[in-house]
Amino acid sequence: MSIVKFYRGDPNAPKPTMGAHLGSNAIITCKGRLLLEKRRDSDVWGLVGGGVKNYETEVQAMAREVREELGIRVPQERFKRLRSYGEPGRIAAYCDGSIWRMVIVVFALDFEEEPVMKVSNESKELRFFSKEELKDIEIVITHSDIVEDLFINA
Repeated sequence: MSIVKFYRGDPNAPKPTMGAHLGSNAIITCKGRLLLEKRRDSDVWGLVGGGVKNYETEVQAMAREVREELGIRVPQERFKRLRSYGEPGRIAAYCDGSIWRMVIVVFALDFEEEPVMKVSNESKELRFFSKEELKDIEIVITHSDIVEDLFINA
């Protein structure tokens, strides 16, 4: 069962009931392939990342999310800030009734060799995809344009 529904540029999306939510996500690559996680909350593939806590910078949050979601420690210096996505139509609506406008700061992280990763309780699966393979999977709508901009068309 999905506990969140995502929207991007949809005029029928629900209006936010909460303040803007700042998140950090990463384009994580290895040998020309992109790492995605099969999200447990929506059963859709998405970028690794999550919310920035009040006491964190965006890069601190990214390093924490990689540690939590992949089980690996990566120094903050390895993350390269790429771009922010903050248009008003990027919405996450949760089953508890909270509706958030999402502002996402995207980082790049590249591995020379595929790391040994551990699936967290937030994910069902972790997998590296080629550009070709990405055509055949569903990517969460709030990440699909990021993947296209920063990986497929990069």
